[in-house]
Amino acid sequence: MLAHIQRVKEAKVVVNGETVSEIKAGLLVLLGVVVGDEPHDADYLVDKIVNLRVFSNGDKEFDLSVKDIGGEILIVSQFTLAADCRKGRRPSFSDAMNPVEAEKLYEYAADALKVHVPVKTGVFRAHMDVSLVNDGPVTILLDSRKG
Repeated sequence: MLAHIQRVKEAKVVVNGETVSEIKAGLLVLLGVVVGDEPHDADYLVDKIVNLRVFSNGDKEFDLSVKDIGGEILIVSQFTLAADCRKGRRPSFSDAMNPVEAEKLYEYAADALKVHVPVKTGVFRAHMDVSLVNDGPVTILLDSRKG
């Protein structure tokens, strides 16, 4: 399972011109589910995401977690994180998990995050306009297969 995490001042998801989710300070998490992922992959990422010290305490830039600051998380499914671009010019998405199973793991991860912090979600399989104000910028990649 792959997570692209961005520390944000705000972020939102728009579908068909309508805002479906938005957050203030916190993390935007783009989540890619790959073939072979299981709930333990989501558990690993959830623990990392909610405890990752990427916020400032005033003295140290990377000292507080999203939990510590009372922040929010906006989690958005993004199968394109599984893209393989090693051959040719068109990405291959053969490593992305099939949508039915991927949605189950995406929902599992979102529910697991909700235990720790307020969470908003994108719309699975929808064409979304995602906007954000990246704070820093701070962008971190997590891969449960390398944990």
